[in-house]
Amino acid sequence: MSKVCQLTGKRPITGNNVSHSKRRTKRRFLPNLQKKRFFIPEKDKWVTLKVSTAAIRTINKLGVFAYLKKLERKGIDTGVKL
Repeated sequence: MSKVCQLTGKRPITGNNVSHSKRRTKRRFLPNLQKKRFFIPEKDKWVTLKVSTAAIRTINKLGVFAYLKKLERKGIDTGVKL
């Protein structure tokens, strides 16, 4: 399963591990993803999403239906049928 947020599109990025001697080796920075169920009262159904914690905070602020509508207006496909 890919490590990509379904709502924000956050994905792993690469960087370097830097040792004390300044020797650099490649590493990956993974997004903080959580599998979470959300209830959409307007549609009276549950939706399971793999989302970043930043997206969860935004959903808590706006509401899941409003956030999905906002992404839909921007033209971002979330894979959720509204």
